[in-house]
Amino acid sequence: MPDPELLRRLARFEKQVFPRYKTTFRRLVDEGQQPKTLFIGCSDSRIVPFALMDCGPGDLFIARNVGNLIPPWDMSAGFHGTAAAIEFAVLQLQVQNIIVCGHSHCGAIRGLYEPPPAEATHLAAWLELARDAVLPVRASPEALRRVEQRSIVLQLERLLSYPMVASRVQQGELFLHGWYYVIESGQVLVLEADKGRFVPLDELAAAPAVPSSPATPAEVDASHWSSLAGPA
Repeated sequence: MPDPELLRRLARFEKQVFPRYKTTFRRLVDEGQQPKTLFIGCSDSRIVPFALMDCGPGDLFIARNVGNLIPPWDMSAGFHGTAAAIEFAVLQLQVQNIIVCGHSHCGAIRGLYEPPPAEATHLAAWLELARDAVLPVRASPEALRRVEQRSIVLQLERLLSYPMVASRVQQGELFLHGWYYVIESGQVLVLEADKGRFVPLDELAAAPAVPSSPATPAEVDASHWSSLAGPA
């Protein structure tokens, strides 16, 4: 039997939500979607892209997966929907921005220190895409926070291995952004690529964009690494 609550939610959409956006959906069907931004985020249920960016239907092209990770472009990791979404967004939708949004308390990052169940073979292999962001320290809250941020930079670095992304970044047609969402405070820290650190919005001098040679994970807020050092 279907879950009654799921059906009630669906009914509310049809009767209450859709009518408010009927004209918008009609226009998006007639004219086609033209989002300017690809949002690559985590599947975590606490992340709500449309609320985070205060937008509605047609504004975002969204790709979500466990850990907001990006697979290699060369298909060495096998078939993957995220890679297909990136190609579709860049080559066909011609988006102008790509946001890689990580967050605090990420289960994927914790999974690098506390491996998933043995039967979760796909998950274990997938998490290896963030392995290079791991620090050889105990999984303290501060260490996990730093690894979560380092992983965002790692994914941006891998994103630039996609030829269609790299060429458009170099031509100034596409801008990459790294965001770190602190769930408990509602604050979004933005990557200053040239300085290799995440900062609050009010500290930004201008809208940040990742150049063709962004900071590596090892360079992000490097002054913190020594304070985290200790037995693994």
